[in-house]
Amino acid sequence: MSSAATMNPAAEKSAVHKISVRLVPFVALMFFINFLDRTAIGYAGPNGMRQDLGMTAAQFGLASGVFFIGYIILEIPSNLALHRFGARVWLSRIMLTWGVVAVLFTWVQSSGQLYALRVLLGIAEAGFFPGAILFLSMLVPAQHRSRTLMLFYLAQPLTNVIGAPLASWLIQHHGVLGLAGWRFMYLCVGAPAIIVGAIAFFYLKDGPEDCRWLTAEEIACLRSQLDAEAEANSGARGERNVRAALTSGRVWVLSLIYFGFIYGLYALSFFLPTIIKGFGEQYGAKLSILQQGLVTAVPYVFAALIMYFWSRDVTRRGLHSWHIAVPAAVGGISIPAALFVGSPVIAIGVISITAMSIFAVLPNFWTLPTQFLTGAPAAAGVALINTVGNIAGFSAGYITGAIHDWTGGYVVPMVVVGGFMILSAVLMILLARRGRVRVVGAS
Repeated sequence: MSSAATMNPAAEKSAVHKISVRLVPFVALMFFINFLDRTAIGYAGPNGMRQDLGMTAAQFGLASGVFFIGYIILEIPSNLALHRFGARVWLSRIMLTWGVVAVLFTWVQSSGQLYALRVLLGIAEAGFFPGAILFLSMLVPAQHRSRTLMLFYLAQPLTNVIGAPLASWLIQHHGVLGLAGWRFMYLCVGAPAIIVGAIAFFYLKDGPEDCRWLTAEEIACLRSQLDAEAEANSGARGERNVRAALTSGRVWVLSLIYFGFIYGLYALSFFLPTIIKGFGEQYGAKLSILQQGLVTAVPYVFAALIMYFWSRDVTRRGLHSWHIAVPAAVGGISIPAALFVGSPVIAIGVISITAMSIFAVLPNFWTLPTQFLTGAPAAAGVALINTVGNIAGFSAGYITGAIHDWTGGYVVPMVVVGGFMILSAVLMILLARRGRVRVVGAS
């Protein structure tokens, strides 16, 4: 492999394009199923599950949040296992096991069983998301990473754009196979994880060298840049080992920033269907279950669009602190404001601003840890950030439900959500001013 091959911009662009077409959509499909399975409880809750299982809002919030107990505990070990065994084997194993657990929700009979299955689902899924981020980062150089992660992250808002109407449509099939509608929905959204997980074992690749559809020149370009990044990240500005990554101040500040966004994301995911169902009482709007699902999807259509254009701007200009801080501040203001407007149309418009703010940030945020982490430290650091962030997943569900039961409404819970997002904006500005992150990705 000549030095000319390793510095060929055309070969580099071609290689990244092939990865974006062949691997990123498949990993995005895995993420789509992953997010749908973990948030299916948000659709089932107001459409029969809470009534059938006799659950209060706080119990429902707890059931939503206990998922993160096992997820949080096993996140770092799982990502280190991925680094050891390879993405192909480990991501496939994760998906197969969560698929089996997801199908079991079909036959849950009590709140206690629901809690247990939510914990098991978290254990089964532990490591998938940071593992997918690490997997894509091991294939694509830094200057292309924002766009690649955006294509991957599109699966999350699309889960709500497609998943909300789909879940609502499935729930309407009450009595199919002798199941309540929400149980039939769980069966239908859980089974695909088993099928796709089995395919992943044969389809995914552990590195550029395993991608037979890349030319030798394309592999050389990718390997040269990835190795250069790894060497730089293991140097003076990087964290040299797993312990250093886990105790790094930069990693912990990024963890807190991510916490604010995930708190907002899961408060939105778990309770938006319930809030929309309440439009009938609040505004006199009568919506069928399918119509509720379609309305739930609206904010995420706009979120997918803004995520595409925001990440495109990051690729063009390079990542700046305002790409993170401005959406955080806007989202922090808009999410409680949605409860004070005078019509359901305006409420959905304001909620859409919140969704756009969250999703504008997420794919670009994940380019920050790989500025100074590589190898096993990257596996540990990325997993730690996601672990702290997902503590918000537990907190958002339970605290939102508990404060609702205490205050009788969603005003105070949404103010809390907004406060965490504004804190993320402040921390991002402080981190950038101290020079702990840098502009990266400009083309």
